[in-house]
Amino acid sequence: MSISKLPDFEGLALLAKVAEERSFAGAARSLNLSVATVSRGISRLELRLGAQVFNRSSRKMTLTDFGRRLAERASRVLAEAEQAESAARELSSQPRGTVNLAVPMSFGLRELSPILPQFIRKYPEITLNLHLSDAAVDLIGEGYDAALRIAALPDSSLIARRLRPMSRYLVASPAYIKRNGRPQSPSELNAHHCLGYTYRARTGTWQFTHTDGQVASVTPVGPFSVNNIDALVPALLDGLGIAELPSFVADPYVTDRRLEILLPDWRLPGGGLYFVTPSARVRPARIDVLGEFLAEHLSGARRLRE
Repeated sequence: MSISKLPDFEGLALLAKVAEERSFAGAARSLNLSVATVSRGISRLELRLGAQVFNRSSRKMTLTDFGRRLAERASRVLAEAEQAESAARELSSQPRGTVNLAVPMSFGLRELSPILPQFIRKYPEITLNLHLSDAAVDLIGEGYDAALRIAALPDSSLIARRLRPMSRYLVASPAYIKRNGRPQSPSELNAHHCLGYTYRARTGTWQFTHTDGQVASVTPVGPFSVNNIDALVPALLDGLGIAELPSFVADPYVTDRRLEILLPDWRLPGGGLYFVTPSARVRPARIDVLGEFLAEHLSGARRLRE
C-alpha cells in the first residue's frame, strides 16, 4: 500500500488531543468522535511512522519517548490549524468575538474613550473589554489581545504598528517660574522641585538632547511622585514644581498658557503611539478591524509641535 506524501494531519491532531486528555475516551469526548475512530487514527499514524507513540497495557496507557516528542509538535500544528480556521471563519463574515485591550489610563480616558462608541456601533458583534492602567501589561502572559502603548521603542517580541508620534515636554506653571526662575539648561534642574511619574521609564533620569547635538541627563528630585500622569497636572498648575508631560496631556494647558514649555532647545526622547499585538501568523479579523479603526481615528488627532 502506497503512503500519501501529504502529512497525516488528522492523526497528528488525534495524537495531540489524546496526549492532552491522557486517554482515548477523553480525546473522543473532546472531539465528538467515537473511541474507535480515535484508536484507528492513532494506529494509522503509528503504521505510517513505523513507531509506537503509546505504550498500552490493560491498566494504563503512556506516551513513548518518541510519542512525547511528536505530541509536542503535533500540539503546535493543531493550535495553528485551529487559529487558521477561526480566522477564516471571521474573514468570511462579520468580525465577532471578544477583544481584551490594554491602554494607558490617561490616554484611554482623554482620547480613546470618546471614539469607542463609534467602534461599538460599527461592529456590534465585537465585545470590547478595555483595561485602563499606566503599568505595562504582559500581553501574552495576562491574556490581552492588543494594547496601545506610548513608548520610544516597543517590545520587539510584539507586532507593533506606529499610529503617530508622541512628544514629551518639560513644563511648569507661570507662577512657579516667577517664584523660582526659569532653568536655562538641564543641569540647573538640580536646584528645582521636579515632580516624578513612576511608569515613565525604567530609569529615574530625564534624558535631553540639544539642537546642536549635546546630550545631558538629570536625576529629578522633588516632593511628589505619582503613578498616573493626570495626577501631576493639579500639582503643576498649583506651582508645586516642574514635570515632563506627554503632548496629549500638555497641549491644552500650554495652549491656554496655564503651563509653559521649559528648555525649548533641549528635546526629551521622542516616542510614538503604537498598536501592539502578540506575534501570530494568523490574526483574527476583530483585531484587524480594531487596528484599522484606531489608525484612522488616532493618527490624525491634533498635536502640538509633533
